[in-house]
Amino acid sequence: MQAITLLASGLAAGLVAGTASCTAVQGGLLVGLTSGGCDGDERGPSRDPVLVGWFLAGRLLSYAAAGALLGLAGSAVSLPPQARALLLVAAGVAVITYAIRLLRRRQPGCGAPRRAPRSAPLLGAATILIPCGVTLGMEMVAVSSGSPLGGAAVMTGFVLGTAPAFALLGWVLRRVSRTRLARLAGVAALAAGVWTVGSGVSLGGWLAAPAGSAGLAGLAGLAGLAGPTGLAGPAGSTGWAGPAGSAGSAASGGASGGDSAGQGAHTVTVWATRDGYRPQIVTARAGVPIEIVFKLADQGCTSTVTIAGRDVALPATVHLPPQRPGSLRYVCGMGMYSGYINFS
Repeated sequence: MQAITLLASGLAAGLVAGTASCTAVQGGLLVGLTSGGCDGDERGPSRDPVLVGWFLAGRLLSYAAAGALLGLAGSAVSLPPQARALLLVAAGVAVITYAIRLLRRRQPGCGAPRRAPRSAPLLGAATILIPCGVTLGMEMVAVSSGSPLGGAAVMTGFVLGTAPAFALLGWVLRRVSRTRLARLAGVAALAAGVWTVGSGVSLGGWLAAPAGSAGLAGLAGLAGLAGPTGLAGPAGSTGWAGPAGSAGSAASGGASGGDSAGQGAHTVTVWATRDGYRPQIVTARAGVPIEIVFKLADQGCTSTVTIAGRDVALPATVHLPPQRPGSLRYVCGMGMYSGYINFS
């Protein structure tokens, strides 16, 4: 019964939240399926559903296996953010390579038809190595299930929920690769590859931080995490008014004006929206414990935040020890959106 419930929840998450998020991050690998036959090869169009099917099959098997491992061994088999960042960069380079190959074709549709069937399931399986933000949330659900069957069920449901979008995107790319629009598709794939590399660099924290930044290295470690039940901030807490309250992306008033009763901790509130974290920049006092209340406004990439080298599923409250003056940077699980907490 639990497995059926997890399967249904994974399916719903894939349909509602995972489609746009995962196709944006992993869809570039579908460009590898575009090495089909030449214009005169009548088998090309008929092979499109087969190749896309193999891609989806490889994706399903890899996700189900990963879910079973997570349910069996827990978070010990989860990839840390730095490893995911390297894989994102590698995936971006692969997509750029596919795009350049597509752009260099002299005749639309000509390629290496014998290689695509073998590479399709491998490309599909490789998507587990570059998880989108919603995928990270599903992996945490698999860990919390505590059983291989439950973990495999939730990941299988998630893949089935996102399958229609991947099938449509793969079919369109295969068709376009045999037309005069192939070069346009190559340019789009090239942009997607560059964007994927940039996301990996952002997730890895390899971008230049603001002046005086303490960065992630400024954290001795997380003092603790609280789940959704720990979201209520102290009375009188202020900050971004929520999804309907403000469109501003940077503010210094995101910190609450009061201390947590009995602990002297300073509280800041950050909302995770589909367009990023609001406020993007908040100010907190240095030298005192800090409590970051992450509230979830929309499902998507920002629903998982990477802070201090750890992934945190939102909503949640992150407790940090006293910080030195400087800036703390955090990013979403895909490296697309970031936020800063300035300590002064």
